Amino acid sequence: MKRMLSISIVSTTLILASMAVGQTSRTLAGEKPAAALSPATAGTDAFEGKYCAGVGDAGDLKLIDESFAFLHANPNVPNLTMVYQPDWDSFEEGAGWGGWWIQNGYGFSYAATPFLQEPWFSTLQRSWDLFWSNQGDGKRMGLWGGSPTASPPLSSLVAPDGCLGDCAVPGSIAYRQGDGDVKIHDWFYEATAAGVVMQAEIILASRDRNALTHYLPKMERACNFIENARDPKNNLFLVGPACNLLAPSYGGVKQPDGSFGKGYLAGLSITYLAALDRMVELYKLAGDGAKLADYEHRQKITRDSLPQLLTPAGYFVKSIEPGGVKHGVLGQARFGYLEGVTNADAMALRVVDDATAGSIYRQIKAFPAIRPFDFLLTNAPGLDDTYVNYGKAEPMAGFYNFGDWVNGGCWGTVEGRAILAYYRLGKFQDVRRSAEKAMKWAKDFRMDAPWSQCGENTKNPWSDSGQFHVGGVAVMIDNFAIPMATLRGLFDYEYRADRLILRPRVPGSITQYAQKQPVRFGETRLYLSCRNGGSKIKSVTVNGKPLTVESPDAAVLPYDALPKEAKVEIVTEGGWGAEPMRPREPSAQPPSAAVVRAELPEPLKKPFAVLTTMDRLLAQEHDAEYDRAFVREAIAAIEARRARTALDTGAGFFRPMTAEKRASILTFYERAALTMYHGLAKRMDNYARSKDPRQLRIARVFHDAQ
Repeated sequence: MKRMLSISIVSTTLILASMAVGQTSRTLAGEKPAAALSPATAGTDAFEGKYCAGVGDAGDLKLIDESFAFLHANPNVPNLTMVYQPDWDSFEEGAGWGGWWIQNGYGFSYAATPFLQEPWFSTLQRSWDLFWSNQGDGKRMGLWGGSPTASPPLSSLVAPDGCLGDCAVPGSIAYRQGDGDVKIHDWFYEATAAGVVMQAEIILASRDRNALTHYLPKMERACNFIENARDPKNNLFLVGPACNLLAPSYGGVKQPDGSFGKGYLAGLSITYLAALDRMVELYKLAGDGAKLADYEHRQKITRDSLPQLLTPAGYFVKSIEPGGVKHGVLGQARFGYLEGVTNADAMALRVVDDATAGSIYRQIKAFPAIRPFDFLLTNAPGLDDTYVNYGKAEPMAGFYNFGDWVNGGCWGTVEGRAILAYYRLGKFQDVRRSAEKAMKWAKDFRMDAPWSQCGENTKNPWSDSGQFHVGGVAVMIDNFAIPMATLRGLFDYEYRADRLILRPRVPGSITQYAQKQPVRFGETRLYLSCRNGGSKIKSVTVNGKPLTVESPDAAVLPYDALPKEAKVEIVTEGGWGAEPMRPREPSAQPPSAAVVRAELPEPLKKPFAVLTTMDRLLAQEHDAEYDRAFVREAIAAIEARRARTALDTGAGFFRPMTAEKRASILTFYERAALTMYHGLAKRMDNYARSKDPRQLRIARVFHDAQ
């Protein structure tokens, strides 16, 4: 994992030109009204939030509403403006980690895709383009650090055709996991598979034909690269050390001469199968029958091979040696641990049936050591099969110590996928416990990645001191996965070539639920609501018109039958069973002060004036929706800084909210707002040098605003 990777961090210098502009007012579009609540049930148990409304447990509804807030600049919780990289016009890891890592951004990206509106949907694509534009072709060097000799051996690596990698920045990529003994690492197979999953999700959600044409050949190359590791004897994938998604926790197989060879990695089969499931849908969308048949065959043989990777108890091992020895089986004298990441992904990505998902969950529940502080660990107990300690049970030193990094560590990107797994099975108390704890860490502005000490995080070796210590504040992309999964799991979105499948999983504590934030499906925007009586579909209406219910297990929305704006109401029945209620912890929302219009700090005054003027001018342009959306988000970032000044944050939850930390957080808000402005200014500079008439016209608008 990236935590030990030595990289060159290039600081962003914000240069604000002198501007003389009068103050103007701004008008931001309001949120879509939620579906009306029944007068018979509205009352003291009715909740009306900014992003959702409902009837039932106000704490659960508030948790959902606050999870949506991470998508928008706001004064209460971290938000996407804080992980925006203006020089690349993309996201980055955050907290000073200057790059975009597949394994870190994967959980957030997957869970957030249905909800991202502009400018963030395009920003997500550009983030993943850092990998696709650097994809291995058998010729180019990774150039990690900018030159062939900058960071050996990562810089001089030449990857096979189709390979993605660990981390990427414009023009450079680490084709192998960059921490540990890179010389013995295999190519990053499972990260490549995750990249295909994510790109497919983006295309299936947007139904963008140009994107399909552009990316599908790249995705084919990635899949062919993975296919080269398939063993025809059993259709499993034979790969070497540190090619698993949360690497370098997979050591391969130790050979008699002390070197490390290859084993059958379960995570690769699972993540690649998730990729194949989506590639099949893309070929249906493209109308390519020949490729569809090929990928359906790959899909079938991969799914048929999975039982070889299961233990008798019905959960997945981590790996199997070519000789048959299984790694990751509880109770064994050697390699006797439970693997968390692989099993969570198998459930969350729906590569296994409900029965197998149930058996995996039962093992997790029966083994408390894998969730000692509510979050799912990568493994428990400690690993004895890394290449650092292969075959030895004694504790490892440094970052490999159990509970701090990839050996028994606690990662938000993984926890997001675990939450999706809990939703799938209707385990709402697990969702609540995880999401509430993560919300408290977020409101402490400690979205550490990873959380140390198995999630207790009493002292974080990266965020508490050293190079990545930023005034006690840590906001990292990994942990956005948790609030986003809290949202995606509510309807368990499954994008297909011609339809969207919804499986309502609204917690049983909520009887009515309505989303004000739209869901993306091609050119259609969906506003979902649910009258929640259980896990079975009773009826579905779209803009008041009944839709045929093909199965009580899912609501199927055919794309061609949907209007551009669709209000979808689902009624469910059948009950949620007798899941024991867990007492709610104290609210993760501290009391707020009355909203006051505080004075802006001096560095934000001129950007605010320019942005508000540009917002007004862009309203007169007929094709400036994307740029206006960015301007509005930048304005909202400045307003969030203003509102944060008056917020009563309370004493903090896990880390004290000291006066010094309050000041650091205000500085962090200010920096995020300036970063957004710098990103706009850089884009306008590029527009001004363009030959595109639309871009030249928008650049002139920016000039006029200045």
